[in-house]
Amino acid sequence: MKTEMEEYLDYAAVVEKESRENDVISDELFRKYDVKRGLRDLNGKGVLTGLTNISEVNAFHTHDGVRDGDDGELWYRGYRINSLIDSLGHDEMGYEKIAYLLMFGKLPNDKEYKEFFDIIGNLRTLPTNFTRDVIMKAPTGDIMNSMTKSILTLASYDDTIMDTSLTNNIRQCISLISVFPMLAVYAYNADQHYNHDKSMYIHRPDPQLSTAANFLRMLRPDNQFTELEAKSLDAALILHMEHGGGNNSTFTTRVVTSSGTDTYSAIAAAMCSLKGPKHGGANIKVMDMMANIKDNLGMDPDKGKLTDYLADMLDGKVFDHKGLIYGMGHAIYAKSDPREKILKTFCEKLSDEKGMHEEMDLYESIETIAPEVISEKRHMFKGVCPNVDFYSGFVYKMLGIPVELYTPLFAIARIVGWSSHRIEELIGNGKIIRPAYMSVMEHKEP
Repeated sequence: MKTEMEEYLDYAAVVEKESRENDVISDELFRKYDVKRGLRDLNGKGVLTGLTNISEVNAFHTHDGVRDGDDGELWYRGYRINSLIDSLGHDEMGYEKIAYLLMFGKLPNDKEYKEFFDIIGNLRTLPTNFTRDVIMKAPTGDIMNSMTKSILTLASYDDTIMDTSLTNNIRQCISLISVFPMLAVYAYNADQHYNHDKSMYIHRPDPQLSTAANFLRMLRPDNQFTELEAKSLDAALILHMEHGGGNNSTFTTRVVTSSGTDTYSAIAAAMCSLKGPKHGGANIKVMDMMANIKDNLGMDPDKGKLTDYLADMLDGKVFDHKGLIYGMGHAIYAKSDPREKILKTFCEKLSDEKGMHEEMDLYESIETIAPEVISEKRHMFKGVCPNVDFYSGFVYKMLGIPVELYTPLFAIARIVGWSSHRIEELIGNGKIIRPAYMSVMEHKEP
């Protein structure tokens, strides 16, 4: 006797055949009408759909009509990301300072920084019984879905939800930035308790601590963390905060914002975009790949064997048979990803503190060999380099952060960028974003 779910799946399998027959559009038609699939041209360059003052990504230069790759550059509000990271003191956390820069267009002075830091700290609170009634109800291992549910539910607690003024939108953005770490950690702990029979602990955030420090404090049973651990996570969050208006989740924010919807709906839509494995889950695939390499070759493989294994991976013979070396290559960067270079320095320091030099050596070997293998086998028209996801998962692993929280950490960082672009879209007061689709249907008579 089939269950109701099995019967529905059988029905879906039948009508799926109809969809596959009627929804296929040939590649020839896309070429005929010069459709920029994925809003990118044949060289991978994004179609220009807007202007922004928030960030800039540079990776190429053109000389005498020839486009050539450069070392990648990432700029936040006119400041090179490398300079911003270097400007922070040895034990200074930068998440809140850089968040202020991205959202309001200037580096805060001491008074502005303290006020913003204190506001974020004081806003790290959820409505009465929210953790029990919302986060702990229907707990799931999909932390991104849990967070999205919480975001939309928080709208029900906002008495000013119908106030569409810019002032109120900014307040809502700051409030969500403040509570995102709580939504992530509490959702993870609820899943571990109810679905995996682990102990339950809900630590309150400390308003005097930074976002990165609070995340580690709330996650760990003993609340303890080292200065280097907090500093490393802080750097990772800064590097993931923003990456131009064209990335999928940020573009989603601007598309949804342009319709006139509220802050909670716009951020929830961005969350749904980010959780896609083609966007926010890349570092998890890197960790899976590294585990596979260690299982098959050990921690210190011979260079020749590692080269051959990576070549087999590209040919789809090993690992997940997708023909990809994860953490290698980027849609924009060709010679280097500046975020990867910065994060690698923290990886080196953490591997010293944690005694994980051998694994760090393996990462560096793959970083050197993989681009050569890819360039040779794929005849790349541009260079290929490791991206920020290559090392971010390793940083999180050394910090003892569970894999389920890797993409939520991306969201805790990127909500700053989403908020900045939402504000810019609202101030610009542009038209609703509505690109064109050409119909290629055949007209029929019933």
